[in-house]
Amino acid sequence: MHSLDVLDASVTAIDYLANLSSLLNRVPHEPLSQAINILLRARSSSRRIYVFGNGGSAATASHFVCDLVKTAQVSGYAPFRAFALTDSVPLMTAWANDHAYAETFSQMLDGMVDPDDVVIGISASGNSPNVVNGLTTANRLGAHTIALLGFDGGACLRIAEVAVHVSCDHYGLAEDAHSAIGHAITAAIKRVLEADRSRGLTAFLDEAPVGG
Repeated sequence: MHSLDVLDASVTAIDYLANLSSLLNRVPHEPLSQAINILLRARSSSRRIYVFGNGGSAATASHFVCDLVKTAQVSGYAPFRAFALTDSVPLMTAWANDHAYAETFSQMLDGMVDPDDVVIGISASGNSPNVVNGLTTANRLGAHTIALLGFDGGACLRIAEVAVHVSCDHYGLAEDAHSAIGHAITAAIKRVLEADRSRGLTAFLDEAPVGG
């Protein structure tokens, strides 16, 4: 009985991975390229990057920030100044407790964001009220806004300056795709910076190399 159950489960797992592979092949190239360019320019001008989401997307936000700050680092150049809002649990819960959960990210951003900073909202549905409000506030403050979205894109699809939208109706697949997109962006950024350094170019490197 158990062996049959495991066999059925393995088929489900393999189907899931096949669906994920198909979904990743449908990631739109143009907004992905736009997001990479926005982030490169933010790094070269020492702008800050703020990332946020709920649940699994909160974990993706923290992971993405870790990759931007550490994995994308190229020796000789300043690292990204990136922060995950959901890593500040005391501040996030204070706003949620004293005002409303839907206002957590917008209230946090209101005290942090300067014009030309980058704000990245991650939401499978694209309709999480606090993500919608966070991106709306970021736009008002003059930040560049990027959204990683699933399902039909929701309200965030119309709010974000750049939306990397993977159309699917499964939370797990959308969250996996967003994680992969974060890794893909990190790999692309690192390659650009390494190539620029090796050629002595400064297209995205406004400052001189550290120690150079």
